[in-house]
Amino acid sequence: MFLEQPVGALVCETVTATSMAELRAARDRASDADLVELRLDGVADVSVAGALAGRRRPVIITCRPSWEGGRWTGFEAKRLELLAEAFRLGAEYVDVEWRADRRSLPVTDHTRLVLSHHDFHGVPTDLADRVRAMRAEYPGVLKVAVTTRRLTDCLVLRDAVAGGSDHLAIGMGPAGVVTRVWPAWLGSRWTYGGSAAPGQLATKELIDTYRVRQTTSRTRTFGLTGAPLGHSASPAMHNAAFAALGWDAVYVPLETRDAEDFQTMADAIKLEGASVTAPLKEPLFVQADATDGPAGDVRAINTLRRRRGRWEGRNFDVGGFLTPLTRRRVPLSGRRAVVVGAGGAARAAAWALRGAGAIVEISARRPERARLLASALGASTGTWPPAPGWDLLVNATPVGTWPNVEESPIASAHLGGHLVYDLVYNPSETALLRMARAAGLETIGGLEMLVAQACLQCEWWTGGPAPASVMDRAARDAVACAK
Repeated sequence: MFLEQPVGALVCETVTATSMAELRAARDRASDADLVELRLDGVADVSVAGALAGRRRPVIITCRPSWEGGRWTGFEAKRLELLAEAFRLGAEYVDVEWRADRRSLPVTDHTRLVLSHHDFHGVPTDLADRVRAMRAEYPGVLKVAVTTRRLTDCLVLRDAVAGGSDHLAIGMGPAGVVTRVWPAWLGSRWTYGGSAAPGQLATKELIDTYRVRQTTSRTRTFGLTGAPLGHSASPAMHNAAFAALGWDAVYVPLETRDAEDFQTMADAIKLEGASVTAPLKEPLFVQADATDGPAGDVRAINTLRRRRGRWEGRNFDVGGFLTPLTRRRVPLSGRRAVVVGAGGAARAAAWALRGAGAIVEISARRPERARLLASALGASTGTWPPAPGWDLLVNATPVGTWPNVEESPIASAHLGGHLVYDLVYNPSETALLRMARAAGLETIGGLEMLVAQACLQCEWWTGGPAPASVMDRAARDAVACAK
């Protein structure tokens, strides 16, 4: 039951359980996966024969010891007996740790060894030497998983496994997500989905959003950079757009707070474009070779595009911010607009409102930052909390973002105005918007702005109309699934 390699990579769903009945049920539910990893560690009534009986797709039998991040705390001899039984009973794959004593394990023609090595502390300085030593044992599949702290750690991993075949290279941690969602870049035979290990993505997300079965090492790459990125709906939107447009392209998370780390990684993977979020909007503005008017005035970008080896920067936050207000024909000229916050998002919102003729106030917990931003944009500094009587209140802080969904930048007692616009999009209705609605105020959620600016990004990258309805649906589905 060995599987033929698709164009890109296979998807293996990892399942864990505390009983055999639970493990078998989870195995059978993994119907979207190409193969299933059955983690026997943690199963009280463990039975290799029971794990294999009635399987409908190839499986990997794994019994991970505690000394390699697993839940097996019993005798090592007993663990090796279970793995040996998996070989004898014809499991398609058996995962055995490189550090384990494998001399007692049988060699069979119908079972392939996955020789694995995990480092939960970082990237070993001798990683390439370890990979060479593992390959010298001629395993069926070589698996290396290291903890990545920076994007450039992924490049060390890539170089360590380069030149070989039938390997799995995984960067654990937020900086390594790209290795999971674009496995073909590292030549990985498959990628792992599920929720059994930190950093794993849902199998359906790997298949439907990132299309790992179709992407190859030659697939065009775009991405999202900044930190944190775990809550972002941008990958769902842009990957859905590329699929709808028929582009062989993938949009990947590149989590970092370091502009140089991003630039090195971008060059290595031949990144063609990127969405930029905090805290890199201003640092990457400085590094861009060319910027447009709004980006220059706001002194921050939210989008990059590579042309002839040079980075062009744009700030589509401005256009995206105004789109929901324009659709509703909200009058802005001469109206009092209070922007809560003093970061990059607040700067873009205040600049857009000033350009539309609004009387803009900056209100922030730190008055000195509010004064600096107000001075730079020709706005005024408001009180904290904002004084009542405003026509429009814009929350340009991250307060209320998932998972802190019960937080609000201001209390309900200070909601004295007409329209509240919250730039937070996950959740789609924040605590601030719920309070505003309960007070009888009009509201606008951040999801509309997110989709509007993403459409502008897509059009800039592709040179054609964005599939707006597809992107809107993908964003809403992503936010709903994150709850």
